[in-house]
Amino acid sequence: MRYYIIAGEASGDLHGARLVSALRAQDPAAEIRAWGGDLMQEAGAEVVKHYRDLAFMGFVEVVMNLRTILANFRECQADIDAFRPDRLILIDYPGFNLRIAKWARPRGYDISYYISPQIWAWHTSRVHQIKANVDRMLVILPFEPAFYARYGVEATFVGHPLLDVVREVEDRPATHIALLPGSRKQEISRSLPVMLAAAARLPGERFVVAGAPSQDRDVYDRLLEECGSPANVELVSGRTYEVLAGARAAAVTSGTATLETALFGVPQVVCYRGNSLNYWLARKLVASRIKYISLVNLVMDRPVVTELIQHNFSAERLTEELQKTIAGPERDRQLSDLAELRQALGEGGAAGRAAAAIIADKP
Repeated sequence: MRYYIIAGEASGDLHGARLVSALRAQDPAAEIRAWGGDLMQEAGAEVVKHYRDLAFMGFVEVVMNLRTILANFRECQADIDAFRPDRLILIDYPGFNLRIAKWARPRGYDISYYISPQIWAWHTSRVHQIKANVDRMLVILPFEPAFYARYGVEATFVGHPLLDVVREVEDRPATHIALLPGSRKQEISRSLPVMLAAAARLPGERFVVAGAPSQDRDVYDRLLEECGSPANVELVSGRTYEVLAGARAAAVTSGTATLETALFGVPQVVCYRGNSLNYWLARKLVASRIKYISLVNLVMDRPVVTELIQHNFSAERLTEELQKTIAGPERDRQLSDLAELRQALGEGGAAGRAAAAIIADKP
């Protein structure tokens, strides 16, 4: 069969690559075309648009780049129609992918959605778009099937794909504190200076900044230089999981990385500081529906990890909270809770189960 996959972020590229491998294993004649990244290309997909060209974050940034975004929609639609896939597969990235689904439905494409957008937190009304336009909803968080069921949508829990990733690189000596400032320039520029200031307050500890594969090293080098290039800080680019595998504790910008860090069993402090307008909009949209910003706390439905948000995200507070995760009862409690979290996310093999569901009922 012919498959067209759309992944618009680094995490989507990672999970898309494993899905590509699973599709090829179960359907040796598969032809796979994609919007994604280097990992999907290496797995055997023909990647025609890189996710680096798609990463616009927040209301302000989207408005500023609206012309480019609309051009990307038109380009994607034309490419799908030219390829005529048997299966159109969307991976997270809702602002783009839900619009593609709405366009593709009346054209008769079979549409699978692998890794649900976080509509249980943001834009709950989007569930109606999914109900109208998606054939298969394949989710990776254990509470998501119940959420979708409330709206008459059948969602299949396939397990979390990060469980397989973690098993491949864990069991390394824990020697440092990991700093994960995000994957987009806006996040990095707001988070990394605060993290570096906290590192300077703990000169006896070794810190490693996990540079995102989507960003040039210059982005980090410039911020390190502006912050005085702390002697106890090292930059490692494109090897986030290796950094986490060797971490004793971590400071993590809110997002998928909070769950990644948790699955490595690393106690963490979750950080977030956004554009003032974006933060105000976020509070208006989600404050009444969710209690936490980190996936760790959302999955466990309790405050497993500390969240430092907006003005609370300071060097002083971060230093204080990191010290609690390095040693003492707070660290012990987190380690116990993180083991429970890992068990709640099911077994490995998510990509294989997702591929089997997508291939089922061949045309």
